[in-house]
Amino acid sequence: MEEALNAILLGVIEGITEFLPISSTGHLLIAQHWLGARSDLFNIAIQAGAILAVVLIYQRRLRELVQGFHPWRRSVDRSEPHHPHDYAFKLAAAFAVTAVGGLLVKALGWSLPETVAPIAWALILGGIWMLAAERFAERQAARVGEHSRITWTVAVLVGVAQVVAGVFPGTSRSAAAIFIALLFGTTNRAAATEFAFLVGIPTMFAATAYELLALHRHGGIGGEDWSALAVAFVVSAVTAFVAVKWLLHYIQHHRFTVFAIYRMVLGVALLLLVPAGG
Repeated sequence: MEEALNAILLGVIEGITEFLPISSTGHLLIAQHWLGARSDLFNIAIQAGAILAVVLIYQRRLRELVQGFHPWRRSVDRSEPHHPHDYAFKLAAAFAVTAVGGLLVKALGWSLPETVAPIAWALILGGIWMLAAERFAERQAARVGEHSRITWTVAVLVGVAQVVAGVFPGTSRSAAAIFIALLFGTTNRAAATEFAFLVGIPTMFAATAYELLALHRHGGIGGEDWSALAVAFVVSAVTAFVAVKWLLHYIQHHRFTVFAIYRMVLGVALLLLVPAGG
């Protein structure tokens, strides 16, 4: 019973934090500091549950992107800011950069930190960076106008940002992707957020598949608590659906300031409350 309750709690934490710019991995590692560590497969699989929620929310947009490759659509001007064919290739480019960077990081032997301090500092510094980046993006929008277009530069840099966020838990994949887009020309918050969410779909599903294959090769699948993982996956998907719906409405009229402040307060609290080396 205790294990099931822990799985539910971790699923709720993942669902709420995966797409809010406050770092799901950081929150999961903090929670597991007290609830007990989970496998890489568990952590990434429940992230995939949250991604499933985005698939459901953006299903119409995803169908549009697929239909953008239909022959009768090829005559449309692909230079349009939201043309599905152009947009889909930019999503693919961002994912490709993330995939190559992620494999390189794995090959170099990277692993998640075992102490809370690095996560706390990533939360604090990330919050400061968010405040500065949004202020810069707003000034840029006031100067040159608000733009929703995703450029090739933005697509590639979003891929790089996702890799960096994976290396430094507490950074937040969604925050890194959103604010890189805002800084490099996509000054519309909704457009930057949509691209960050959509590129997360192949990113997290691929990461889950990679971990599953790695466990299979090393004979580690039998040791996984599949019932707990399944519970956490479902809870994560349901919670994320609600959280994303709320966030998409929230950013229409509000800045990301509240999330930046939350990050900094949580980071400072962790540094003060968790013993050094803990």
